[in-house]
Amino acid sequence: MREAERLMGDRLFVAVLGNRNSGKSTTWNTLFGGTVRTGKHPRRLPLRPGECVEVFLVSGSFEERNLYAGDVLEDQGSRIVLCSMQYTEEVAKTLNYAKEKGFDLYVQWLNPGFSDPGENWDRLGLVNRILDGPSVIAVRSGKLPPAGRVQEIREFIYGWAIYRGLVFPC
Repeated sequence: MREAERLMGDRLFVAVLGNRNSGKSTTWNTLFGGTVRTGKHPRRLPLRPGECVEVFLVSGSFEERNLYAGDVLEDQGSRIVLCSMQYTEEVAKTLNYAKEKGFDLYVQWLNPGFSDPGENWDRLGLVNRILDGPSVIAVRSGKLPPAGRVQEIREFIYGWAIYRGLVFPC
């Protein structure tokens, strides 16, 4: 096996991180073009005209719902998981699960979030925790219209998925 293939992750965990009412759900709703909620089954995500990938969406954060990520995701076969994460100490459990399962991480931190009075410093040390492995973190404002940050997520997923042959006609 080539070194590049060995280092390449098999699964992608795309997270939107933020305080309560920061814009996490707005991000997913904009990405899908309508109101979406956590489902029990994977769904199609259009990335470009006529091109889709299969994803599993966790719209409400595990932290807000007092759930363990493994209880919801353990039986999910989707290679791409989209997940809201609330900026609390409990989010460490979700990050640990994703890392233990070998996910590549793409985290978009809404800082400031839509309802935040201003930017917040990383009091929980999550940036270092996230970057300790195959990951990308982007800090974006939840106060701005979501179109730009959503397009960034779409393009990241597309690049990751096309390289692995996961894009299909839709």
